[in-house]
Amino acid sequence: MTTETTQPHRLEDEFTSEHHVYVPHKVGLPPIGSYVRELWKRREFAMEMARTNLRAQHFNTVFGQLWLIINPILLAGVYFVLVDILRSGSRGEEFFAHLMAGLFAYYFVQQSLQQGVRSVVSGGRLILNTAFPRALLPISSVITAGMRFLPTALIYIPVHLITGLPVGPELLWLIPIFLILAVFAMGMTMLVAAGQVYFRDLKSFLPYATRIWLYATPILYYAEDVEARGYDWILAINPLASIITCWSTVIDLGQAPPVEDMLIGLAWAIGTFLVAAVFFVSREREFAVRL
Repeated sequence: MTTETTQPHRLEDEFTSEHHVYVPHKVGLPPIGSYVRELWKRREFAMEMARTNLRAQHFNTVFGQLWLIINPILLAGVYFVLVDILRSGSRGEEFFAHLMAGLFAYYFVQQSLQQGVRSVVSGGRLILNTAFPRALLPISSVITAGMRFLPTALIYIPVHLITGLPVGPELLWLIPIFLILAVFAMGMTMLVAAGQVYFRDLKSFLPYATRIWLYATPILYYAEDVEARGYDWILAINPLASIITCWSTVIDLGQAPPVEDMLIGLAWAIGTFLVAAVFFVSREREFAVRL
């Protein structure tokens, strides 16, 4: 008579060749260390996906690049005329620069969300047939939006100079502010990418939500206008408000951003990213079943 020795159930770490005894966490998190290492190892994969997305949007053609430049300029012009009419012509050329810079930053976030919301659902075969960190999918969408943002930033430079806005070392503050914006965009993109797996109408609802979000962000107006009219609570509940306020302070006034707004924006960005990362990574193993 033979006897069998019961061994503990061993699950393979899908990101390395090693085997680990793994007791699932209540939210289903995989081994975080190997997950992050695999994310870094496959960063070129995310970059290539971003380049592929840009080619699909005809970014590598003359007309595609031309439209990338003309579209935000036209949008800024339309919003400028609208605001100028509503305020009886009380806005000057400096406001046009403020408007353009704010729209460019906002559309970086918006484009990350609009492309990222489809990233997991549209990656069905890839998810079913390949083992890789699924967070690469929404991350590649943020990289795509970043690649689209760079040309618009270059277009803004002559507008900044022509309108006579301050030029000085304080403009270097735009680099950390944009990094905060990118972390926030990455967190929000992971949230909507995972949410689309469970709620397939999210993709249709998102354009309306981002449009309302634009109106609630100090881009079509200055932040002090909101505070003067007693609507400062709108800025308090808007995660983008502090980041865009810092962005506008540096560009419009040539001053270092307010410390309080920087800390609030950083807290929103890190908090959103951490919550989104835990939610997304913990649900990865369900994606293949629900696609």
